[in-house]
Amino acid sequence: MKYIIINVLAFLFVSTVSFAQEGRDQYEIQVDGLGCPFCAYGLEKKFKEFDGIKDVAIEIETGDFSFTLPSEANLSMEAVEAQVVKAGYTPITTKITRADGAVESSETTTMIADNATLSDAKILVAGKCEMCKARIEKAAKGVPGVATAVWKVEANMLNVSYDAENVTAETIEKAVAGVGHDTKNVKALAATYENLPACCKYERLEQ
Repeated sequence: MKYIIINVLAFLFVSTVSFAQEGRDQYEIQVDGLGCPFCAYGLEKKFKEFDGIKDVAIEIETGDFSFTLPSEANLSMEAVEAQVVKAGYTPITTKITRADGAVESSETTTMIADNATLSDAKILVAGKCEMCKARIEKAAKGVPGVATAVWKVEANMLNVSYDAENVTAETIEKAVAGVGHDTKNVKALAATYENLPACCKYERLEQ
């Protein structure tokens, strides 16, 4: 009898947990500008303005921020990113997984002609961490004609594939420098560099 009661209680507990997780949307945002626990606290406090927020997790080193909300809140991507801005930070990428399984993402894919000839290049880009990686890759992918962009933290190397008829490696370097990261040929503005989070302050490249 004791064994049966324990099994019943275990079933009820699992059922309760599963039920609690049903009907909730999952939000994942990579945030630029988080540099310390105080920053994380300020971001979390701003989002607690939304009723029903749970499962809040913030990774300062990478800028990853996640939480869940009841699906009836139906918080849009625009509203999420606007709240990040209100907290004083910049959203890099946003992903929403709705309770029904639908997925929304802010990442865009550049349309490239099927007959386009892609060129590959390795570009030296200075940076230090996973937050730098997200910022650099977003800047590179934002250039029309860039098919892929992957930055390796250890090597400080950006591997890009792009339509050489519509974009040049120099254009990509300028875009990356525009968000605060020195490249081999283009140096970021001092003011832009200084605005980077403390964890992203790399050793600047000599031009």
